[in-house]
Amino acid sequence: MTAHIPVDRIFQATETHLNEVVSVWDLKAKLGEGPIWSETESAFYFVDILSCALHRYRPSDGMRSTWHVQRRPTFLVPTQDGALICGMEDGLYLFDPETGRTHPFIPVEQHHSRTRLNDGHVDRSGRLWFGTMDDKEELPIGSLYSMEGADVVLRRHHSGYTISNGPVMSPDGQTLYHCESAQGVIYAFDVTASGDLAGQRVFAEVSNGAPDGLAMDSSGTLWVGVWGGHRLERFTPDGTRLAPIPVPASNVTKAAFGGDDLRTVFITTARKGLSAAELEAEPLNGAVFCLRTETPGMPQGLMMLPG
Repeated sequence: MTAHIPVDRIFQATETHLNEVVSVWDLKAKLGEGPIWSETESAFYFVDILSCALHRYRPSDGMRSTWHVQRRPTFLVPTQDGALICGMEDGLYLFDPETGRTHPFIPVEQHHSRTRLNDGHVDRSGRLWFGTMDDKEELPIGSLYSMEGADVVLRRHHSGYTISNGPVMSPDGQTLYHCESAQGVIYAFDVTASGDLAGQRVFAEVSNGAPDGLAMDSSGTLWVGVWGGHRLERFTPDGTRLAPIPVPASNVTKAAFGGDDLRTVFITTARKGLSAAELEAEPLNGAVFCLRTETPGMPQGLMMLPG
């Protein structure tokens, strides 16, 4: 796709072609991850973990911005006061896009040399959920955490993950979905009013690739990036598998809903682990894609910070 073409213009004449995937930024990300929609800025943010880079893409005019940071970033989430929290390999940081600077906020598992943060999500109540994983992708030493931003309290809910991914909340706030990518499993948990988890169960299993990041639409359908699978998978709340959406890249990492109507889906991908021959055969590995879909996503939750 020609550089800096606004997504709004790309889809203007193709609104009837729903779920049509187009490339909007061929930045050749080593490990593109963690897309989120900033309603304040009308832009998508995402990270390239291995390049230590934060990126912003604005669909209305195609504007692109990039910041390089000192540590590997794993996700970004907006806060209620307009700031951004960046998950990095060793903890949570405040990120200021005006200056490009990051400031330590809360360390996470700094005593453990083999783990790092991975994916994150803010639910509608302002609670942050995120996981840690084995940096070598070998041992089940990762955990699932939440943080009550107003009290700055970390809670570890569940352990035993080699590669934790997701997490994402259902529209009614009663079910949390979370992946163990190394086992190809998506779990579901019941969520209590106090933010505790119970009733862990296998919600779905993914073959021909591994489940990566998760996104949720307003109907409760779960959208799953499939690492090594060239596609997005979709599951209804009862676990029924819908038709997958093909993506012209092997490592599909995560989707996020945005735009004025929350019907633009932004998709990150990665070049990590692919051979030179594979990259030559599929040159869009590591690109960012968009599609338009009929059912809107859920509004992006805003993390609460101490007042």
